[in-house]
Amino acid sequence: MNNNPGPIGVFDSGYGGLTILKAIRKQLPQYDYVYLGDNARAPYGPRSFDVVYEFTRQAVYSLFEKGCHLVILGCNTASAKALRTIQQSDLPRWDSSRRVLGVIRPTAEEIGKLTTSRHIGVLATEGTILSNSYDIEIKKLHPDIVVTGEPCPLWVPLVEYGEANSDGADYFVRKYISNIMQRDPKIDTLLLGCTHYPLLIDKIRQFAPPSVFIMEQGTYVASSLQDYLLRHPEIESRCTRNATLRLFTTENPQKFRDHAFTFIGEDIEASHIDIDG
Repeated sequence: MNNNPGPIGVFDSGYGGLTILKAIRKQLPQYDYVYLGDNARAPYGPRSFDVVYEFTRQAVYSLFEKGCHLVILGCNTASAKALRTIQQSDLPRWDSSRRVLGVIRPTAEEIGKLTTSRHIGVLATEGTILSNSYDIEIKKLHPDIVVTGEPCPLWVPLVEYGEANSDGADYFVRKYISNIMQRDPKIDTLLLGCTHYPLLIDKIRQFAPPSVFIMEQGTYVASSLQDYLLRHPEIESRCTRNATLRLFTTENPQKFRDHAFTFIGEDIEASHIDIDG
């Protein structure tokens, strides 16, 4: 691997991580970034822990080969099912000076400051909910918080098929919010535990009780990254600063470009990459 300073890597199984990338670039525009979307093998949500780990491991290694010393898993499923194994098993073998961070820990750290009732809800993919990753991480930091998870399997397709603002989305957004609020009416904070879900934010706010705070991850992940770089100058010094962005996809680049605008709000070029070697 190249040990020269390089860009910050951001990985997601598909397009949703672009919402994380957008928030990070807004807060830290000076750095160079490389985004990798494993769109050809998305979604990761229904896949087993072993498969998600293997796919994520391949992606992280690919980003390291592109010069990244720091990689953000901008994907809740990858953070839930692969991050710990990569940190504990792979980094010591590859290069113990490199770092891989996820999106669950930063969110769990902040949610304790947002809830008054100490009852929160997590809206996420089935894979993230079944992993119990949010429950575990939140209870480590805030043992008094009651966590209720609700899988929302149809929200990602609604976003990816351009139906986020359609009348047809109303039923499924209302359904999952109603489910979780019926299970725990004391919930005062709803965490969007999937990077696609911010594109449904208007509908979610429409059907959530007015008193419930909706927590989007991007801003908190970006603030956490900024703090991390301040606390770890040995990593920050390895991140180049030319305000550039390169994007890679395991799918067709034109298809990626067509969908990416919805998530990042920019008309961006992408290149194809194979990572399953």
